[in-house]
Amino acid sequence: MALRALTGIKPTGEPHVGNWLGAIKPALALASAYETFYFIADYHALNIIYDPEALRKNSLSIAATYLSFGLDPNRSIFYRQSEIPEVFELAWILACFTPKGLMNRAHSYKDAVAKNLAQEKDPDFNINMGLYSYPVLMAADILMFKANVVPVGADQKQHVEIARDIAERINHNYKTDLFTLPEPRIDDQVKTIVGLDGRKMSKSYDNTIPVFLDEKPLQKRINQIVTNSQAPEEPKDPDQSHIFALHRLLLASDEEAELRKRYQAGRMGWGQAKKEYFEALNAQLQGPRGEYRRLMADPRALQAVLARGRDKARAQASVYLDKIRNVIGIR
Repeated sequence: MALRALTGIKPTGEPHVGNWLGAIKPALALASAYETFYFIADYHALNIIYDPEALRKNSLSIAATYLSFGLDPNRSIFYRQSEIPEVFELAWILACFTPKGLMNRAHSYKDAVAKNLAQEKDPDFNINMGLYSYPVLMAADILMFKANVVPVGADQKQHVEIARDIAERINHNYKTDLFTLPEPRIDDQVKTIVGLDGRKMSKSYDNTIPVFLDEKPLQKRINQIVTNSQAPEEPKDPDQSHIFALHRLLLASDEEAELRKRYQAGRMGWGQAKKEYFEALNAQLQGPRGEYRRLMADPRALQAVLARGRDKARAQASVYLDKIRNVIGIR
């Protein structure tokens, strides 16, 4: 059986360059070598989105984004997490084998606690059980489809490791190889994509570059990238430039080397650097931008694609869940 890769993305807002280059592009590239599963993690998004219309719209937007960047639903299984009830039953089974201490050490929970303490609030202020148990549901997403590899950013590596820990615990308890042990896959070239201000590109920092902006708004957004006060003729360190950090992700190695030389030689003013980055980015996004708009104008067609993916996913999940139930003694 071919090795499997699985990835998902939360529909928490407008897709940006960090989503595209850091998650979508490397995940889609795996389709040439793996049996691939892609899903819209809408129940994960419920932790932070309580507007039903926004959640519905964002979910379709993510579907259109994946498809516009080349996902082939005939070659891969593409579905909405909420339409696979077997995943949620599995999440409860996994929760019964998950030590609370493991969840206490999860980065997402620890970060939320640290922020509360820094503001002299109760450690668990405004922390819901969805946030706390997020890694268990993610483990169910991964283990249900026997994923061998899970492409993630560096900040999500721990969640894959938690899924592996839970799987090993259950396999050991029942003396079986019931669950496949997943491995995180991190692309070192794009593991951290900087935003307009040099921090990690994130909606929470409001420093993103949305991928489907029209040309003029896109150029305006790129012009907001923070630079220093160096004059155009001064040599510049490309490794200290937010523009270069973004531009290099679009280039072949020889093109990157040439651009680096121009920065170092003092032939690159910040205005010119932003102009060239805009041109390179816009050229790569023109095709997907048009396809995205076409797809979003036909939501029924998008729903139909997801429905076909749901049926394929459930056909596998229902059989596997029956096996899991039998092993643990539910049937």
